[in-house]
Amino acid sequence: MKKIGIIFTASALSIGMFSSAASAASIVEGQPVKVVAQVAATGEVVTKEDLLKKFRSAFPGIFDFVNASDFHMSSNNYPGDETTRYHLFFSKLQNGKDIHGNIGFYGEDFEIESFNYEPVSTSDALFPAKVSKEEAKKVATDFVKKFLKDGNYKLDEDYNDYYNYSKQILTRPISYSFSFNRMKDDVAIADQSVNVTVLGNGEIVSFNGSQITKSPTFEDVKKVKDQKEALEKIKGNLTAKLQYQVNTNYETGENDVKLVYVPDVLSINAITGEWFNGKEFVAKQPTKKEYVKVTETALPAKQNGITKEEAKKAAEKLLQVKSNKIKLSIQSVEEVKNSYGQEIFSVHYMYNYGNSGSGATLEFDKKTGELLQYHNTLNSLLSELDGTKEEVTISKEEAITQAVKYVKELVPSYLHEYAMPLEEGYQDETMGNYYITFPRIVNGVMVMGDQISVSIHKDGSLESLNVIRPQIDKWPALDKVISSKEAENILSKALSLKMSYMKENQKKENKHYNLMYSPLFNETAFNVLEANSGKWINQYNMEVTPEVSHPTAAQELNYLIKAKVLTVKDPKTFNGDAAVSKGEAIKVMMNSLTYIYETSNYRESESMKQSYTNVDPKHASYQAIERAVEAGILKTDQKTFDVDSPITKEELAVWYIRALGLEQAAKHSNIFKNDFTDSQKIKTENAGYVILAHSLGLVKAEKNQFNPTKEVTYADLAVSSIRLAHEISNKGRDFRYGY
Repeated sequence: MKKIGIIFTASALSIGMFSSAASAASIVEGQPVKVVAQVAATGEVVTKEDLLKKFRSAFPGIFDFVNASDFHMSSNNYPGDETTRYHLFFSKLQNGKDIHGNIGFYGEDFEIESFNYEPVSTSDALFPAKVSKEEAKKVATDFVKKFLKDGNYKLDEDYNDYYNYSKQILTRPISYSFSFNRMKDDVAIADQSVNVTVLGNGEIVSFNGSQITKSPTFEDVKKVKDQKEALEKIKGNLTAKLQYQVNTNYETGENDVKLVYVPDVLSINAITGEWFNGKEFVAKQPTKKEYVKVTETALPAKQNGITKEEAKKAAEKLLQVKSNKIKLSIQSVEEVKNSYGQEIFSVHYMYNYGNSGSGATLEFDKKTGELLQYHNTLNSLLSELDGTKEEVTISKEEAITQAVKYVKELVPSYLHEYAMPLEEGYQDETMGNYYITFPRIVNGVMVMGDQISVSIHKDGSLESLNVIRPQIDKWPALDKVISSKEAENILSKALSLKMSYMKENQKKENKHYNLMYSPLFNETAFNVLEANSGKWINQYNMEVTPEVSHPTAAQELNYLIKAKVLTVKDPKTFNGDAAVSKGEAIKVMMNSLTYIYETSNYRESESMKQSYTNVDPKHASYQAIERAVEAGILKTDQKTFDVDSPITKEELAVWYIRALGLEQAAKHSNIFKNDFTDSQKIKTENAGYVILAHSLGLVKAEKNQFNPTKEVTYADLAVSSIRLAHEISNKGRDFRYGY
């Protein structure tokens, strides 16, 4: 949620807070084959064979290619949760390539929570995929019908696969994710869903399910109030809240700030008509709170700048431990810039105990000495080493008081810009922690995506602190926004209701599901209004990628655009037959082969490597060029890189062969037979590269003429980029993440 930067309204929270995370197990080298776990409640010993038997019976045919001896086992309990979870995981060599996967189980009956694996990449899973999204949907639906016998599941047609909105490299297989809701009387049960992922070749590679509530009870769907009556009640209490929305592009480091109107209304019980605030039912919708600043006047900074040594001492004081079983060790203190451009000291520490250890990182603002990031790993560690202890559980009001005390002590200089919590705060019933948020207020308007988040342990100690504070130079003015009344009219017209089964609270002992009407706007819970125009936008900033036209390469061009490999600002004026510059070509090439996060903070570093005098860290192609140099695709025998001149077929062939790791072979041009009718136009030293690129089908000759000086077009580059991705994937080459 840090990335998205959203503070949910209670209605949105009530829809989304119940999703279940899949368990993942790490592969431990040297893990013995015969591993057993003991179930605390019964003393029964659980073996790997018990788990495999359960999995094989539930999912016959899945992982049949993995022998029982290839599986390893582990078990764990989440802090504060008595449910035991088990994991089977494997890693093996198949067809010369490593594949690995895991299976998650929970409870005494070994209910299967998840499985996933990384298969050997096959060309039919890359673009263009063997199966379409519609075909993959049928594969997923058939899988659910075949294997999930316990319950009726229905495909969630409104499910958003957020993977499709993120940058993708072309050497990774295409995948499609689908969500299925468990149904009761044709009504979805909110916290009972499964997700299935299908590769582009039609192979199921991931399944994640929710923990099933045993012996649940449900409200009677025959007793629900008429939806029209419920709709009018919600419309009558609907208000529009003006907010700043900050969306940070974590690939470029740029912040986009908009003024938006957010719908402010709760869900209601479909039978009683009571309001639901995300935790419990209330007779009246809560009164809208006014913003109250944590402090009206600016408090002095904790310090006027700190040194590296002072940051270390501050960390030691904050992390001090009284147990003689644990020893604190400061591993490193680094002076860096965080993702918001602030100069910080990043302190990495470890708690060592016995032959083990656990650690984390905390951050201090270099200018003020104030704490920006902190997570207390000590409470769970002490609980694990010393056993569960009875602790005093503080109240919600006491937790807020403690949170205010800590922020005044640790981040005083920011507080005059932040308000007291508007929401009651979320309590984790399992751990007993309270999660409290102090939102930033600018021009009297709350900022989504800029807050101080604090977690208070049930004994009143500080569990975590996180200052999310994007550096905004200019805030949009309020003088052109539409009125709240006008915004409410637009919201009201777009309002509809969705009925589902939800629990009043998420306490483990609660097994009763209520019928709930929840508001949707334009059929989704995450739409907001742009405050100046009154037009709808999505809070997740999931823009629809543009589509371009081209007589022969439209499919390839549009896939590169969707994958965020190629950027097109105006599809109407885009010319696929225009020549591509070297700077643009290397960006497309490297974006297609590796993930590159081009944050402005890295660009500002004076110590960054600069391979060419004319391409400094602020240049748009800098990151791609430096990654290409590092990968051996570009050479630094020249002082400058001609970013603006068009790239030729011969030059592109050289880049591609280097990317494939075939440069040493290509250098021996005498072993290649150059039969092109225009062979004399190819530079002697590049002949091997050109012939290899042609023979591999990457950069092809036409009618036995290679045309080495022909300028490469966007269409040419898109088609050849797909071919290169297939060749690199087939050869098992990989380019690490780049920064």
